[in-house]
Amino acid sequence: MEYQNPSQSFIEKIATHKYFALIAICVISIIGTIGFVMFNMNLQTEITRIHQQNTELQISLNTLKSEFATTTELLATNIAEARNNLTNRIEQEKNSVNEQLGNVKGEVGSLSGTLTNLEKLSKTDAELLQKYSKVYFLNEHYQPVSLTELPSEYVYSEQKTYQFHTQAWGYLQNMIDAAERDNIDLYVFSAFRSFNTQAALKGQYTVTYGSGTANQFSADQGYSEHQLGTALDFMTTGIGGVLDKFGTTHAYTWLLNNAYKYGFVLSYPEHNDYYIFEPWHWRFVGKALANDLHNSGKNFYDLEQREIDAYLVNLFD
Repeated sequence: MEYQNPSQSFIEKIATHKYFALIAICVISIIGTIGFVMFNMNLQTEITRIHQQNTELQISLNTLKSEFATTTELLATNIAEARNNLTNRIEQEKNSVNEQLGNVKGEVGSLSGTLTNLEKLSKTDAELLQKYSKVYFLNEHYQPVSLTELPSEYVYSEQKTYQFHTQAWGYLQNMIDAAERDNIDLYVFSAFRSFNTQAALKGQYTVTYGSGTANQFSADQGYSEHQLGTALDFMTTGIGGVLDKFGTTHAYTWLLNNAYKYGFVLSYPEHNDYYIFEPWHWRFVGKALANDLHNSGKNFYDLEQREIDAYLVNLFD
């Protein structure tokens, strides 16, 4: 029987175990390596997948951004169009309302103006623009609503008193003052005459000159403009108080060039159909009518009465 050394057997066992352990370690290392490689491959695959997903998400996000930008631009365009349309509609409505209000205001203003004119007409004496020289008749009871006694510095003879229509007096005063500033001596020689005063004066002229001659320069009672209180005779210095010489004076020339500015017109110019030429006799007819007559080169008695009546409402404006 062969003898075995116990120590040798143990060493051999140990060697055998080491071999197997080494093999096990190698196997484990191989398995670990394979596992690591597979894990790494799987991880790389997962990373790639995640990267692809991220790329897809980025593409989707960019698409969404583009679509959002397009939608925002479209929305902004729509809002701008809606705002413009709304603004235009509001402006149109505003213009329409303003036009309607303007029409209403115009109608109200026209009505108000009509009522104002009617009120003014009701307070204005229609007789003041009537054509009385041998045309219309003023009865013996007619007298202006109000008369003002003229201050002595405005009349030719301080020993006489004269009256003039109160509402027209301011215009007369301004005219005489303006003449004075232009170094023109202008004075009132005759103003308001009542029906009876005119009758007495005409009687005197008839006795002195005869009825035929008197009728050429003096009106019968009821036909004299002087009874209205808005007509007057002027005088100036240097002609000795002779009316017939007034037409040769600077005062007459000044009146021709300036009287219309204050509402006065020459009643009986040369070649009129009523009386002889009376350069001294002027009548207040209001600024509007006086200006229009001056600009058109017409005389008061050239117009139809209906044309003259249109100026009555503005007589004292």
